[in-house]
Amino acid sequence: MAGVSRKIFSRLVLSVFPLATGAFFLAGCSQPEPVAPKAAAATLVEDTGRFTAQPIGAPFEGKPWISHVAITDLDRDGHADILACDDKAQAVVWLRQISAGKFEETVVTADLPSPVHVEAVDIDNDGDLDLLVACMGEVFPNNDKIGSVIILENDGHQHFTKHVIIDHVARVTDIRAGDFDGDGKLDLAVAQFGYDQGEIRWMRNLGNWQFESHILLSLSGAINVSVADMNGDHTPDIVAVVSQQWEEIYLFENNGHGDFTSKKLFGSTNQDFGSSGISLCDLNRDGRPDILYSNGDGFAFADPGKRPWHGIQWLENLGQGFFRFHRIGNLPGAFSPVGVDIDGNGAMDVVAISSFNDWKDPKALSLVAFVNDGQMNFTPHVLARTPIQLMSCAAGDLDGSGRASIVAGGFYAYPPFDHMGRITLWQTKPKN
Repeated sequence: MAGVSRKIFSRLVLSVFPLATGAFFLAGCSQPEPVAPKAAAATLVEDTGRFTAQPIGAPFEGKPWISHVAITDLDRDGHADILACDDKAQAVVWLRQISAGKFEETVVTADLPSPVHVEAVDIDNDGDLDLLVACMGEVFPNNDKIGSVIILENDGHQHFTKHVIIDHVARVTDIRAGDFDGDGKLDLAVAQFGYDQGEIRWMRNLGNWQFESHILLSLSGAINVSVADMNGDHTPDIVAVVSQQWEEIYLFENNGHGDFTSKKLFGSTNQDFGSSGISLCDLNRDGRPDILYSNGDGFAFADPGKRPWHGIQWLENLGQGFFRFHRIGNLPGAFSPVGVDIDGNGAMDVVAISSFNDWKDPKALSLVAFVNDGQMNFTPHVLARTPIQLMSCAAGDLDGSGRASIVAGGFYAYPPFDHMGRITLWQTKPKN
């Protein structure tokens, strides 16, 4: 939902395909031969005292459906805020930070058809942050063309006008912005999960809230797109992850004029691999954006739950469109990997959450940090065991202390329905 992670209900149950054990192939990486995904053996460190957890935002009744959270200073007052997609309310909500660690929630826009990803960007170049909203139309499996791309235009005072950029398309799961054709206007990269049919497209900004679509890939199951210069040619490229039976990561290399060349970077032979999200960060601090990749979806060939191959991967950017695969660590039900320096030592760590797990086990992990020793060796630290069934997380300096905080949203679609949390904030405890 990095997001989508929104495919919780949308995976095809394709029993006609054989179930592999977790092998994968690398098509666009530096090692083309099949490699078994293995994580370096590491002892789990009990670290639940590192952060203080608190629920934030509006109280809830029933089962929360928070499909995405993001950190941004929406009103540009110098204090970081939180945006969230609330699928129960069919709304994007804004948790404005009114004082350090204190948030006041308001509804930005309601009556949105299953919003599952929100991105803050100044799309019209007027100096304030607008919101790109990916709408699935329905989170449960559906072949109908009910997806939509919506932009909420900010008037500079956090009053928003809704622009439906495109609708009646396969269910939309993610939207990111980038000037793909070099004309000075921000265009859109769009992931569409669909169900039997899905797409990845880019949409050229023609001005006046008009966009022209160009299809990059026609496959069901797209859950995330990300935008960055991935090959060092100073033009924005698109990275996408496709789940369902495909379990693949694609790089769409841009020539600077909106012409893209597709390259498959990763593909699993295990059709229950459970792709659940990607994000970009410079994990090894070499100046090139790397790909963090989680596989932890459990709603597929068998009952929802953990799988022994679930975990976190790092596709190291070697430059010029080549990548090297690394298994960072195991995590049942892994979702929403985020790169952040949680201990302030200058090395980038990876935080991730668990959505599908053996929640009857009180020792099941909910929030985990893979702590980097500075030499790219990662040790898993358990940060929290509750709330359970988290769907999306974000991390950053929320209180101006220079220390990282973590925010996560819970999405409860499958029992057990206990230890629930709607939006939870973890803040670093000050050192004595």
